[in-house]
Amino acid sequence: MRDKRGKGKGENADKTTEMHGGSDPFQRLLGMMFKAHPWHGVSIGEDAPEEVMAYIEIVPTDTVKYEVDKRSGFLKVDRPQRFSNFCPVYYGLIPQTYSGEQVARMFAKRARRKGMVGDGDPLDICVLSEKSIPHSDILLRALPIGGLSLADGGEADDKIIAVMRDDAVYGNFTDISQCPTALMDRLQHYFLTYKSAPGTMRHKVVEITSVYGREEALKVIRASHADYRAKYPELSSLWPKNL
Repeated sequence: MRDKRGKGKGENADKTTEMHGGSDPFQRLLGMMFKAHPWHGVSIGEDAPEEVMAYIEIVPTDTVKYEVDKRSGFLKVDRPQRFSNFCPVYYGLIPQTYSGEQVARMFAKRARRKGMVGDGDPLDICVLSEKSIPHSDILLRALPIGGLSLADGGEADDKIIAVMRDDAVYGNFTDISQCPTALMDRLQHYFLTYKSAPGTMRHKVVEITSVYGREEALKVIRASHADYRAKYPELSSLWPKNL
């Protein structure tokens, strides 16, 4: 098996290829000259779905909810966090994924519901780490261990749960069942309440229909990448050969 960490110049070459996708010389030139779009210009990872690249949009200390602007790729302010609900983990997206038809079909089967559709966004990921990362707009390698089956209205909005690779505390976790119960309770509470404003009659209908383990999470990532390939066939030169 090839050493993933590489050595010397080979390591840098591997990183460039992974970040900007492939053997296409024009794409590689663009990748060296310009910052990659975190959704489209960064590879999902050569070893996906077992190990994926995660782009972090929010860290636990953020008092503002950030998200990637889909058109420009810049991190933008979505809204201030007006209430005392802070995301307890590093939160972002998996590049080259899309919540479309295949993701919705899996969700519908898992939740035994009809009429589900994908939310049309990249697949969300929550990354556990004991390290304190002070800001977002970064990339890190993550190992998926499970997920939350979250329904946002009638839309499938899966949240993949992962651990940062080589993390001293969480890095050896292989399944979501190993996560501390208190942390999972806080994470679920955040997603169930962060769109609801106290004192109003109108609340966003958000529901967690189930919590699933690593094998299901890997299937969701594969399905989301297949949805992405169907949605953006013009970006085929940037895709991994196999997933």
